[in-house]
Amino acid sequence: MSLRWMRFGIVMTPVLSLVSVVSLMSLTTSAFAQSVTGDDVDAVSRRNYQADIRRTGLGVPHIKAASWGDLGYGYGYAQAEDNLCTMADAFLTYRGERSKYLGAEAIPVAASTLELARNLDSDFFHKHVITSDVLNSMIGAQPQDLRNMVQGFAAGYNRYLRTLRTSSNTAHSACRYADWVQPIRPSDVYRRMYAANLAGGYSNFVNSIASAVPPDAAGKVVAALPFDPEQTITPQMQVGGTQGVGSNMIAYGSASVTTNSPLLFGNPHWYWRGGDRFYQAQLTIPGQLNVSGASFLGVPVILIGFNDNVAWTHTVSTARRFGIYELTLTNGDTTSYIKDGKKVRMTANTISVSVRQADGRLGVVRRTLYRSEYGPLLNLGLLNPALTWNPATAFAIRDINATNYHSFRNWMRWNQAQSLDDFIRIQKEELATPWVNTTAIGRGSSKAWYADMGAVPNVSNAQAASCTTPTGQALAAYLPRVPFLDGARSTCDWKTDADSAQRGAFGVARLPGLLRNDYVANMNDSYWSTNPKSPLTGFADIIGSAGTESLSMRTRLGHTMAQGRLDGIDAYTGNKASVDIVKQMVLNSRVLTAELFKAQVLPLICATSSVTISADPETGESLPSTAVSLSSACAALSAWDNTGNPGARGAHVWDEFWRRASLLPEAQLYKVQFNPADPIHTPRDINPVNAQVLQQAFGAAVLRIQNSGYAMNAARGDTLFVTRNQRKIGLFGGCENAGYFTVACSENRLDQGGYTMDGNPNGNSYMQVVSFTGSGVDAYTFLTFSLSDDPASVRSANYTDRYAAKNWLKLPFSESDIRLDAGYSNTTIREW
Repeated sequence: MSLRWMRFGIVMTPVLSLVSVVSLMSLTTSAFAQSVTGDDVDAVSRRNYQADIRRTGLGVPHIKAASWGDLGYGYGYAQAEDNLCTMADAFLTYRGERSKYLGAEAIPVAASTLELARNLDSDFFHKHVITSDVLNSMIGAQPQDLRNMVQGFAAGYNRYLRTLRTSSNTAHSACRYADWVQPIRPSDVYRRMYAANLAGGYSNFVNSIASAVPPDAAGKVVAALPFDPEQTITPQMQVGGTQGVGSNMIAYGSASVTTNSPLLFGNPHWYWRGGDRFYQAQLTIPGQLNVSGASFLGVPVILIGFNDNVAWTHTVSTARRFGIYELTLTNGDTTSYIKDGKKVRMTANTISVSVRQADGRLGVVRRTLYRSEYGPLLNLGLLNPALTWNPATAFAIRDINATNYHSFRNWMRWNQAQSLDDFIRIQKEELATPWVNTTAIGRGSSKAWYADMGAVPNVSNAQAASCTTPTGQALAAYLPRVPFLDGARSTCDWKTDADSAQRGAFGVARLPGLLRNDYVANMNDSYWSTNPKSPLTGFADIIGSAGTESLSMRTRLGHTMAQGRLDGIDAYTGNKASVDIVKQMVLNSRVLTAELFKAQVLPLICATSSVTISADPETGESLPSTAVSLSSACAALSAWDNTGNPGARGAHVWDEFWRRASLLPEAQLYKVQFNPADPIHTPRDINPVNAQVLQQAFGAAVLRIQNSGYAMNAARGDTLFVTRNQRKIGLFGGCENAGYFTVACSENRLDQGGYTMDGNPNGNSYMQVVSFTGSGVDAYTFLTFSLSDDPASVRSANYTDRYAAKNWLKLPFSESDIRLDAGYSNTTIREW
């Protein structure tokens, strides 16, 4: 093993001061100079690097460098400086080494796009899905500039880790000396990037993929069981599920805006902690790149943001990105299946996982998992016992994004797009966004763009009808619109169009897009409702429903707000959008269900002063028969202003009630059912025949509040909050079920500490309102949970405080604005 000398320098530069470089000497050790199989995979540092990390108000970093490698170096350093512990934990996950350092049985504490799994199953999943062949394909698909950026990113991360471990500060005290905090290689960054692709597919089935072993693997044969639909467990998909993460986005064309420039609002409802959370930055290479926005931790390119000429954002799409194939096994061989009458052998993958034992020593657990031509084998016995791999039948999952290696090339090209036309052309060429809708605007363009144009399995309605197996038909209610096809016939393989960007995906002509002068919007319902005045139709069911099911309350409120602005019927002046109005509008914390139904339900649920309940319809648990007084709750609801603003009193009473009331089927709850000709206003009108059921729901809600210790007229900012350094910060908004457009959704029960956002919530995350001016970009942003995960950092709470006050950050973007910012400082890092 050869050792290389490296020199490092850091200089902190306050406003307008001169840069003087201080050089330090350091020697690489075996921890940093692993065996090299190529710069793209294993090299830790193979060249010189230098970058300027300029921070402005609230600590937002503006990375400036002379080359792509240098830019990645600065970005990797900045992300690690703010989020080392979270990133190190995530890299451990993607390498499949959680059990090695943290034991087999532990479960990650932070939610993510990955199905929750114990460490051992997570490790087997990642080692099975992210193989060396996958990494080579992923790397080979990237342009050289992005490869250089990834190498630099890894070097920058490692540089910060070295600097931290030789410093005397208290940063990242929770992990800085932990053995699981390891230097990373470029391959770790690619693993992280590839894992992001899988959020709409494989990642929802971590346990099913990790536990899929043939029935005779343990020496005993499992016979097929009769299928009982009532034993089926609906998969809890974080991305693409009914109660997973979501987002809001509205883009106005220039004719709808006071400044005659198009205007974009973007707001992913995303994770507030963990490896999938967003990080905000600006990345600049003079003459080549100048882009600002947010990316996931561990990702070196901007995923949502703006440059000098375009702005874009995303929401989670309804399009299914995976499918399941039912395999007919050959007689006497549970690892072979029949395809077109011929035997096809599965590919075995024997995986070894190092596991830390209770005494600290390392052991090894081995498991042989299998792949078919479609993808990994899937243990659907976790959904229903009858679907366990048996001597006759097995199941495999195919994820279109498992072979979509162009997604980050797509984003990198968008980072440099020169116009809206350029942006749209790139999207249509790449068709690589993995599981999101897109809206975009461009300087000088009069229109706003929406598209669900990305990687989508090419399964037509006709093919689904012809190829869906009886098992697939039985599971349709649990996996709606997921193709569940016969793996024994090649006619059931996903098709490829002449204009497809990858095998098995739809071509651009069969994917929805819309350009509008007024506005386009998406709040996680399908493409169909992008603009209710011009419904999109004619696309395959796998992409989303088209007028066959009601829209979410959040979608209805989003369109009510967007169109209401143009109709001049909201609370603001005029009938056009402006940056200032949109900034207020999207944080106003309106609650659509309360606006529509509170006046209708109050006479029903408050017709009696008390109600006796013996069960909670939300949890299904039986309760001792209890008489619950309703008077104070009814008074609180009557006085409530129907918002989730910090000072609004009584919002939690409505939330608790509506979660239970909305469990009633739509056909029973409403008098007027969904009408595709009027999707924003239907279904509507509470059916009074439900008075008794609604009283029971209200009684259970009131009992929950009484047990919580909160008053019925408690302020929203008291019941909904986040904690930073033992200090509660009151918040606003709520969960989408009740029709909040402003989302801050805690998974915590009110009677177990309030609606705290300290656990694993989702809600407003990176937010941007962007418009173009004659001389630049007018951009306002939030990063609601703040930039840093380190409690010792001022950047762990300052952005959150600002968000709680609804005080948007006017983001400096031009060089002059960055340097003149009151919070400006510069750190120059280099090594050679």
